This record gives sequence, C-alpha cells and structure tokens, in this order.
Amino acid sequence: MNFEFSSDQMLLRDQARKFLEGQESIKKAREVLEGDHSYDETLWKSVIEMGWTATTIPEEFDGLGLGYLELCVIAEELGRSLAPTPFSSSIYLATEAILNHGTKEQKQNYLPKLAAGEIVGTLAHTETTTAPTQENLACELKKDLLNGSKIVVPDGDIANFAVVSAKDGNKIVLCLADLAAEGAEIKSENTLDPSRSHASIVFKNAKVEVLDSKVDGWTALQEVLDRAAVLFAFEQLGGAEACMNMAKEYAMGRFAFGRPIASFQAIKHKIADMYIAVELARSNCYFGAWALSTNAPELSTAAATARVSASQAFNECSKENIQTHGGMGFTWEFDCHLYYRRCRQLAANIGSQAIWKNKLISSLERANQI
Repeated sequence: MNFEFSSDQMLLRDQARKFLEGQESIKKAREVLEGDHSYDETLWKSVIEMGWTATTIPEEFDGLGLGYLELCVIAEELGRSLAPTPFSSSIYLATEAILNHGTKEQKQNYLPKLAAGEIVGTLAHTETTTAPTQENLACELKKDLLNGSKIVVPDGDIANFAVVSAKDGNKIVLCLADLAAEGAEIKSENTLDPSRSHASIVFKNAKVEVLDSKVDGWTALQEVLDRAAVLFAFEQLGGAEACMNMAKEYAMGRFAFGRPIASFQAIKHKIADMYIAVELARSNCYFGAWALSTNAPELSTAAATARVSASQAFNECSKENIQTHGGMGFTWEFDCHLYYRRCRQLAANIGSQAIWKNKLISSLERANQI
C-alpha cells in the first residue's frame, strides 16, 4: 500500500519550497529576530496571495476547499523555511476552531476574512506555567463579559481576534474575543524565538461571543488542539529535515586532517541518528495526516503520536546540527541557532512534550490498546 502523497500534492510541495526559497524566508526570520517587527509583512502578504490561508476553508466561505493533506504539505515547507508569519496561529488554531465548532453566522463572518488574510486569529488558552486543566482554568465568562488573563498567546500582538477558553459557571466554553475592542489589554512577551511573536492578554469585562459547539467547550478545545498538533508536527518535521540536511552538507564540505569530517565515524553516527529520527517522525506524521484528513476515530492517538515523535526529532536534529558545525555552530552568523530556537518554541506552543505523552497514554488506554 502506498502512503505517499499524490502527484498533485507533491507538486504543491515543490512549488511551496521554491516559493519560500525565492522569498529568502530564513533570511527574513533572522531579520525579524534582529529587528523590532513581530513578523515579516511582505512574506505574509505573499503567502496570502498564494492562497495558502484559504486551503481548507470551504468554497461557500470563499476558500479553496482543498483537503488537510494539502495543508500538511504546506505546513512542512513552512517549518523547513522558518517562515516568520502568523500562519499557524491563524490557520491551525483559530480557523479550525471556527470551522469545526462555530455557528453558520460565525463562519460567514470570520472564514471569508481569514481566507483572504484580512484578519488574523489565534488561540488563547494557557494561564500559568502548569498544564491547563478544567479545574485550574481561571478565566471567567459572565453574561458575555470575559475576565481573566492568558499568557504566551501565539501571535497575540498581531491577531485581530482570539478564540479564548473560559469557565461559564460549571462548564468550559470557547469564546471569540475582538482584541481591538475595549477590555483587552495586550503586552508582547520575550521568548526564545522572537521570529514568532507571543503576548499576554488581560481581559477586563471584554464583550465576547460564545462558539456554539455541539460538544462541550473542553472537548471542543481538545479537538482543536489535536488537529493543530498534526499540522505543527509537519512543521517540526520540515525543520528537523532541514537541520539534518544542513549538517550533512557542512560535514561533506568541511575538511580536517585532509579529509571531509563526514568520513569520521563520530559524525557519520550523528547524521545517521538524525536520519532515523526524521524518518520515524515522518511515518508518525503520515499517520496523523491520514487521521486528520479522514476525521478518523484514531485522531487523538495519531495527533499525540505525531506531536511527540516530531518534537523529539526536531530537538535531536537541531542540537546535533549545532554539534556537527563544531565551534562555528553556536555563533550568531550561522543559521543553526535559528532552528534550535524554533524547535524549542514549537515544542511548547500547544503544550509540552510531557502533556502530549500523557495524552497518548490516555488515548491508548481508552482504545484498550494496552
């Protein structure tokens, strides 16, 4: 059985890679890192013009109506190129929340604008450094007025609106909050990877509307995170493979004692281990892509598996890439640290690896697989 992407999807991958290379995406990530901007506006406009923001949005809401396999392909190339844009926050998180749990009116109001790139969305869920649970969620909704605070909101200083988790009495709900309206105080946060901005948001009697999901808010939130986990895993896969290729090319071109350092066993073993980690992550990401594209009952298991595997692969490859470059690897002039920064940021953006390992164990137990 062939688990590879179709020829059209492979063509989309090639086009996306050439486009991002032509845009010098890695160079722009460095410029954002060293500058004062939260993202690269020129690259973001080009991504919108390519139609990527409309990939999975149905045609009735002015989208392209393509599948999640196409979005997975795009996500992998965005991860490979370190694109400094709010794509993941707006598409993987906000768009998915509205697409799967919004009312018809909410979809008509938000999805066409998200598809056209007229607005940017995000998800505001984390409140403390501990893992968010139904019990420790403190943000509170009363009579459509939201009070509380959220931290490390991805692209929170860029987004026009946020999908916010909150308590409404004894239940959890997801709300749509206009971040430009009165009652939302936004403050940019310093993180390890400034090329992907984060912010803290304090809500003080902010007027919001509730996502009218058919399931309770906590279940809806977990579904959004599962779907996003697969897409983030493809970003991590793209970054991991880029690190592996960077290490291989440097090792083959760097000579010591009259021979390429790639000929030394210590370097060979590093790159071989990186290759194994990448291919294992790719296999698990393909499992996640299948589950996401078919809305399979195994989605929760597949998402956690892909997330854990891709996080581990990106971590190993980004670290070993620095080590392969030797004394030059940790210097500012080389790009190795850009990938390591992105690796650490992606490993925590929708929950730590420990959280997703626990999710994987729980999903396997529910499926009676252990």
